[in-house]
Parts: sequence; structure tokens; C-alpha cells
Amino acid sequence: MTDRMEPSLRIAGFDIYPGLLPLADQVAMVEDLRQVVAAAPLVSPVTPGGRQMSVRMTAAGRLGWITDRKGYRYSPTHPRGTPWPAIPDRVLAVWNMVTGLARKPDCCLVNFYGEGARMGLHQDRDEGDFSFPVVSISLGDSALFRMGGIDRNEPTRSHWLSSGDVVVMGGPARLAWHGIDRVRHGSSTLLPQGGRINLTLRVVEPAD
Repeated sequence: MTDRMEPSLRIAGFDIYPGLLPLADQVAMVEDLRQVVAAAPLVSPVTPGGRQMSVRMTAAGRLGWITDRKGYRYSPTHPRGTPWPAIPDRVLAVWNMVTGLARKPDCCLVNFYGEGARMGLHQDRDEGDFSFPVVSISLGDSALFRMGGIDRNEPTRSHWLSSGDVVVMGGPARLAWHGIDRVRHGSSTLLPQGGRINLTLRVVEPAD
């Protein structure tokens, strides 16, 4: 373990690093992600109940999170059967910076929000070890991030996330409910056609 960067903002237990990534790093990271998408194309996921999600999704790392009529789960392969590409070094560098952990993430989930896309309140609980945080990186259009507590009925607070912001969900916020209410389409010029990319880094398998 190494020293981690301290957050400049904490809301409801969520550690927020506004503008952590400068523009040049954001541009380079988007190029890295283009290579990820070339190897593992974005898919339009369906929930176990048959509902079409409004985000498009892919992943990088040893495992990727998928959903279909069979359920929510992690898989070593893309839905088309091919292995996931490696997590880009620039993305791993953010994990190192804000967690200081020697343990690296098993998965980098990549969600793309086009115009009108959102993500309902949910918990990240398909992982095998909740002692590790989830690290979220925002790229592109601004998004209204809603944060709650471990109980679904707890009050929520909202905060606009901009391109280059990083959020760490650990400790009491690791199993907190959270979601994206809306995206301010066209608020960033990082992606030529607009939209938002959200990366979430997760440790999936329990510690040895």
C-alpha cells in the first residue's frame, strides 16, 4: 500500500476529486478506450427482467460485468465470447492515485451515456469482497450523480460530476445506493458527438 491522494470533497461518505484529470489526460484516456471498444464492442444490455438499459456497456480487465436474461454477473469473456482487453495503464494510474492499494482491480466497467441515458439507483454488490472500494471516472458530458445510503429508503443527495472528476465509493459508501439522474448532453467537447463515459474500477474476487 502507498499513500493515497486525499479527496477535496466528501458527500454522504462518497469521496469526490473534482477535476482530478487534466484535459490532456482525458483526451489520452479516451483514445485508450477507443482501443478497448475496438476489441470489445459496446453492447446494449438487458436486465434479467427483460428491460433494455439506456446505457451501452463494455469492459476491460480479467473480468467484465454483464447482464442478460440469465442474471447479473461477472464473466471472463465479452458476450460475443472473446476475452476482455487489458485495463489501460492510464486508468490503473487513477486507481493507484486515489486508493493507494497494491491490489489491482479485476474489472473496469465502461458505460456510455448517449442523449437521454440514465442509471437508476442501485448498489454495486455482485463483487466477492466489499472491503475494496469502487473507483468511478467521469469523461465527457456532465451528469447529475445521486447518492444515498445503505438502506434504499435513506435520503439522497445529488452532485453534478464533470469531465475529469473521480469518485471513490469505499467504507460506509461501498454498498450505498447511487445512480445517474440525467446527463447534460453537449456540456463537454471531449467527445465529438457528445455523450458521457463512466469507468468504474472494481475488485471482484476476494482477497487471498
